[in-house]
Amino acid sequence: MSSLADKIQDVFNEPGCSTNTGKAAKERKKGCSKPLQPGAAAGGCAFDGAKIALQPVTDVAHLVHGPIACEGSSWDNRGVKSSGSKLYRTSFTTDMSENDVVFGGEKRLFKSIREIIEKYDPPAVFVYQTCVPAMMGDDIAAVCKVASEKFGKPCIPIISPGFVGPKNLGNKLAGEAMLDYVIGTQEPDYTTPYDINIIGEYNVAGELWQVKPLLDELGIRILSCLSGDARYHEIARSHRARAAMMVCSTAMINVARKMEERYGIPYFEGSFYGITDTSDSLRQIARLLIARGADAELMDRVEAVIAREEARAWEALKAFTPRLQGKKVLLITGGVKSWSVVAALQEAGLSIVGSSVKKSTKEDKERLKEMSPDVHQIDDLRPREMYKMLKEAKADIMLSGGRSQFVALKAKMPWLDINQERHYAYAGYVGIIEMVRQIDKALSNPVWQQVRMAPPWDEVSWEDRADAANAADAAALAADPERAEAERRATIVCKCKEISVGTIEDAIRSHDLTVIAQVTQLTQAGGGCGSCKETIAAMLAREAATATGAPSVQVA
Repeated sequence: MSSLADKIQDVFNEPGCSTNTGKAAKERKKGCSKPLQPGAAAGGCAFDGAKIALQPVTDVAHLVHGPIACEGSSWDNRGVKSSGSKLYRTSFTTDMSENDVVFGGEKRLFKSIREIIEKYDPPAVFVYQTCVPAMMGDDIAAVCKVASEKFGKPCIPIISPGFVGPKNLGNKLAGEAMLDYVIGTQEPDYTTPYDINIIGEYNVAGELWQVKPLLDELGIRILSCLSGDARYHEIARSHRARAAMMVCSTAMINVARKMEERYGIPYFEGSFYGITDTSDSLRQIARLLIARGADAELMDRVEAVIAREEARAWEALKAFTPRLQGKKVLLITGGVKSWSVVAALQEAGLSIVGSSVKKSTKEDKERLKEMSPDVHQIDDLRPREMYKMLKEAKADIMLSGGRSQFVALKAKMPWLDINQERHYAYAGYVGIIEMVRQIDKALSNPVWQQVRMAPPWDEVSWEDRADAANAADAAALAADPERAEAERRATIVCKCKEISVGTIEDAIRSHDLTVIAQVTQLTQAGGGCGSCKETIAAMLAREAATATGAPSVQVA
């Protein structure tokens, strides 16, 4: 596993990330956030992240080397679309058994590759390593090399076992596999000064197809999209593009940065959500292409298309504005959508009361704050807290993934799927209109008026009883300061290590602690994912403020 460890360290030491480049040299070597402890990969494991990143490559056979449950849990987990081959939706797994664990699974893997090639004849086979064969020591890279030579087909090892870290790490390791084994291995039939790559776009619900007609009209060719509606040969030839657009830097900034270093392809991060962001992205694509040799007249064509499409979009939104103006939205998603979707919603006149930033980078959070300073940024929200926020914020609708829908339904509140399982595409100028149309339909559905009515046999609804119980709890705490203080001290600050407020406060006061590193050494708080360090810093600051001449708090 030493080579995998080196690869992970290389991924974490990402100079393409502005947060990383802003650190001191010593801190920069540590790279991005370290992976969670084994068994604590919240939100999906590294294998899941790799499969999500590459599954949209449509003509490739995706073979999962491991127990059948790994493939069963990851198969078709995004509503990605294909304009050609449907092979990517066929499930392939080696279905490892106890015998394979004892005697090794390399022969089984080789036979599986041979069967796939003989029966389906794909242009390539992507082989995903999971936890079990990784811990057994199966060398899938060696098996893939032998199979490639034997059958004359590229067999690409995707070495991203789940235990190495969270989903985001798997995204990056999948990108590394493309850099190591695929990109640059074929040459395009021809190139133009208008060839671009789009990186981190997965064509969920067909969103790429909402933008591609605009690029086609402008004469801009998508040489490769990694990985929405992609073909193997397109990725292999992507090194000849003139510019690149990074849609989700959290997932594949390492790919964009290394392609710039190796092949001189400049990139920028943009978004196709919302009218303004779509226009800005088209302009930026044109600027990069013109700088690389495209005709300067391209910018005039871009401005003409933008003027036409913006006029159409704003005119279409007028029909919804009277009903949606001032409506409040709770956005539970994360990542790049924490700010890109906000921009689109604000253009429709909607107000954002909160946005989840659990999977967002520091840049995502800063961009969201710059766009909408009043939006409450939510790091982690349990269902009960989510329900409470829906009530307190008096939101009119919740936009989230499928796992959160039942909280909204329990609160008898309209809900719209904004994540990868959705059936509607929301990108580009037509996408914002579709998003607003779906929000309007959800808000206007007469079912909500019916479900909010108390049943005739129950004069007091369960929501009123729940609100009364919450109010009673709050009153009881106010009347019993000792109990309130005990509950405050029992609040968990470090979820990774289960360290409470009281434990940290006692350590600070007993040992005169002034820096986070000291707190971590004594209590282990902050020794996991690190997301609680800001809270610990605030606690240190409060304790220091009560002491005369207390030193300033240093984050370490």
